[in-house]
Amino acid sequence: MIPIIGYGDKLTVAPGDTIAFKVSSTGAKPYRARLVRLISGDPNPESPGIQEAEIPADFEGAYASRFQTVSLGSYIRVPVGAALDGVASFTASATIWPTTPDKPAQGVIARMTPEGAGFALAIGPSGAEARLNGARIAVGKPLRERRWARVWCAYDAEAGTLAVGQEQLQPEVGIDDGRVATTTVTADGPPSGKGDLLIASLDGTGPATCFNGKLERPVLYRGAVRPETAPAGQKPTPPNVLAAWDFSRDMSGLDAIDAGPHGLHGRLVNLPARAMTGAAWSGEEMCWRHRPSEYGAIHFHDDDIDDCRWTTDFSFTLPDGMKSGVYGARLTLDPADGGAEDVIPFFVRPKQGERQADFCVVIPTFTYVIYANQARLNTTAGYLAKAEAWGARPWTPDTYPGFGLSTYNFHSDGSGICHTTRHRPILNMRPGYMAVANGFAASGLRHLPADLHLIQWLESKGIDYDILTDEDLDREGAACLAGYKAVATTTHPEYHTKASLDAFHDYAHRQGGRLMYLGGNGFYWRIAKHPMLDGVYEIRRAEGGIRAWASEPGEYWNAFDGAYGGLWRRNGRPPQALAGVGFTSQGLFQGSYYRRTEASYAPEHAWIFDGVPDATLGDFGYSGNGAAGFELDRADTRLGTPQNAAILASSEAHQEHFVLVHEEQLTHVDTVPRAKQPPGGRPEELIRADIVYFDTANGGAVFATGSITYCGSLPWNGGDNSISRMTENVIRGFLARP
Repeated sequence: MIPIIGYGDKLTVAPGDTIAFKVSSTGAKPYRARLVRLISGDPNPESPGIQEAEIPADFEGAYASRFQTVSLGSYIRVPVGAALDGVASFTASATIWPTTPDKPAQGVIARMTPEGAGFALAIGPSGAEARLNGARIAVGKPLRERRWARVWCAYDAEAGTLAVGQEQLQPEVGIDDGRVATTTVTADGPPSGKGDLLIASLDGTGPATCFNGKLERPVLYRGAVRPETAPAGQKPTPPNVLAAWDFSRDMSGLDAIDAGPHGLHGRLVNLPARAMTGAAWSGEEMCWRHRPSEYGAIHFHDDDIDDCRWTTDFSFTLPDGMKSGVYGARLTLDPADGGAEDVIPFFVRPKQGERQADFCVVIPTFTYVIYANQARLNTTAGYLAKAEAWGARPWTPDTYPGFGLSTYNFHSDGSGICHTTRHRPILNMRPGYMAVANGFAASGLRHLPADLHLIQWLESKGIDYDILTDEDLDREGAACLAGYKAVATTTHPEYHTKASLDAFHDYAHRQGGRLMYLGGNGFYWRIAKHPMLDGVYEIRRAEGGIRAWASEPGEYWNAFDGAYGGLWRRNGRPPQALAGVGFTSQGLFQGSYYRRTEASYAPEHAWIFDGVPDATLGDFGYSGNGAAGFELDRADTRLGTPQNAAILASSEAHQEHFVLVHEEQLTHVDTVPRAKQPPGGRPEELIRADIVYFDTANGGAVFATGSITYCGSLPWNGGDNSISRMTENVIRGFLARP
């Protein structure tokens, strides 16, 4: 167990707002909490190091240690009340698409007490299984993985028999996997059980009894109905129906609608995936909004999570006038408990409609949460040795997956994780966290720790800044950026809602704002916010793009907002149209350098390169040892780079592990923009990062660097370097304009 860990109920707060902190501690003694302003998060001893400023706060003090648990796994809870009272004989059925059919004790429909009283339809290694007041019977034949089947159980009180059956809806020649099994039982107590009814879990207590796979149209019938007259995939006919849940209704919400006579609507727990193709999906419609009857399945996973639901330990109401910046609640165990520490980051913005500085940094909180708890499978002995030597954080999602993994990982059943939440500890959103620890990665930082390279550099240069976040842009639009003379992104603003993308575009291209895109692979994927759950987001990895996993056919439209998911480029908004550059190549966490172009020496660009005599830029840095690395963006007028954009520098000499992104590849030798690509080789001219500058309407401008590792070069040599000087020239030049 991690000795002490926690999270806040918000990531973005303004003076006057209150943030609640939830902490789990294994200590026997109280832990201490205090407020710090985060300046640098790099544990590399050759870097500026970990830098914090301690800030007085009214929550500073000691708090009782307590261990808080997490219950993973999604299901539906149905308060049935008295609707099933007096029901003696009944049938339960459902259509399922199991993804881990060998896992035992997976609930399909259950209403059982902890002592085993009541009934359950479940599946396991022996196929469909029925339970009734302690009695159990299974079909005895395994269900097939990722194939639709109808499962059912029936209790006949008059005959005293319990039956269970399964039928594959996609039969295969020579495969006999359907069967009915029957046993005699004596019902001791009400066979229909007591308490809430559960769908996709036996007991609602955790992953062990949660169902993995798609589940469609669970139905309860009065009476022991013959299997052939209880087709779960068809609309049941009264009067023998007790409940029939139709998952094709309210697909963006949290309710499971009962179309039966009693209105036994259920509530989703831990947010399984909705708008999934069902057994009747024809492939004739790809959007669930156009034919919802074919999308009546929900995909449940035994490791889903939407909120840890921890109890609050302490809260903090931000005082008026609190300086905008990156902050953290630093937690410290008593030395007798080992003295371990944690920092819970949060971001302080000015009050809405106010500004504390002329320059603003937008923190990519959407991207942080999409990547939350990414297990990179690199927590090796070498990684841990480096973490110990540097004093970096040793706790990674590889070894501590219990808070739920990221959308770059897979569920336990092998399906991609499409939902994420900030209501949990995020292990990789901590100062001192290393993402990569190999020999050429240098500090190996990503996301928040890497973005603090920019914050530390701004502090060292005496450049005042405000902090806003993606959440602010999504909620308020470009209005929250209005009045700033310049706005900068950090290293990797990859994920955006339509509203947050619109805010950047309107600021830079309509309102005369000056945008500095200081990262790479930005504005790439479209995400959706849950309409009811704050801080919960959805990603559908549709056709195209560098993807950790691919959505199933027909499941490219978001459930949360009904929009087509995937790349913004495939939604008609390539990053080049906003920032002048867009994702072109990815390699390992290693950098190279830029070479200035002839355009950089033009008189109109002299101000950018004042004091920068170098022809090459950024052959150094704490991120991958070079300013142009890991993920690269290039200009392309075909994709929207403005005609007036000047390419000031382009990177070169990238290592052999850099490859072209999928969406630029047509065949093994052809690319979308025609480029030389030898068989088995790569199109060198497309493997590059471009630094571009262009003017926009109403006195606006865009400066983009096209590399994730760019900001890692800013603090190099105490900030005395070509990347630092060029960036400072742009910021101060933008701020000097009216």
